[in-house]
Amino acid sequence: MKEHIEGAEYHVEILNSGQSRTIVFLHGFTGSTASWEGISAALPDYRIVLIDLLGHGKTESPAQSSRYAMELQVRDLKKLLDKLGITDYALAGYSMGGRTALAFAAAYPEEVRLLILESASPGLKTTAEQLERQRRDEKLAERILADGIFEFVEFWEKIPLFDSQKNLSDKVKERIRHERIAQKPLGLANSLIGMGTGAQASYWEGLNRLDMPVLLVAGTLDLKFMEIAKRMSESLPKATFCAIEAGHAIHVEKPAEFATIVREYLSSNYQGGKS
Repeated sequence: MKEHIEGAEYHVEILNSGQSRTIVFLHGFTGSTASWEGISAALPDYRIVLIDLLGHGKTESPAQSSRYAMELQVRDLKKLLDKLGITDYALAGYSMGGRTALAFAAAYPEEVRLLILESASPGLKTTAEQLERQRRDEKLAERILADGIFEFVEFWEKIPLFDSQKNLSDKVKERIRHERIAQKPLGLANSLIGMGTGAQASYWEGLNRLDMPVLLVAGTLDLKFMEIAKRMSESLPKATFCAIEAGHAIHVEKPAEFATIVREYLSSNYQGGKS
């Protein structure tokens, strides 16, 4: 379905609409609602809400990068969920979607029953780190616009963060590649500039104020995000940290294990639902 929020058209998919408990999934950079296909099928007892974030999938790609600012993306999500009548839900996000989910929970803690963060980060702590990351993201955005989506995907598939995906089956690799190639260069470029890790605010200092249960999932082959998850777990009051033998995209590399962990966590921490 399509929903218009603050002048932008969002693509939303809702599965298992008759269920009372709800989980909202937010994809990562170059992803879309299709990212969660295998995971959502493993959660038949929950209403599944899948959203294409700004500049991704079938959601609109505004021309101005400032429109993609994290606080505006979070505002859009709140208005979108309100419009759909969705309240009292679990919120899950992967990588960029995990940063967005965390930002949303910080802005609207009363809305989120629990958080599931896969390979996610609260941002960068220092201004120097933020400025350096902004510079790198702006350079990458320029590359996307100059070279086009096919050249960018060729490059993106080969970055060290996704080394472990080389061992996936040809069928899975083709599915991931198809999802990436379907993206719009302008949307990806503006997403990097507007809501990249360097552009967003740091949420490290506010982690101790998030009182909802939080499941942190990281891959043992993804050392950077393993360390981030461990540090986050020390600050979050109700954190559970789970490591899976995988790389960055755990839901892609180990979908059955990831789905089992999510299902068990929901079963223990999400009893009943209001909408």
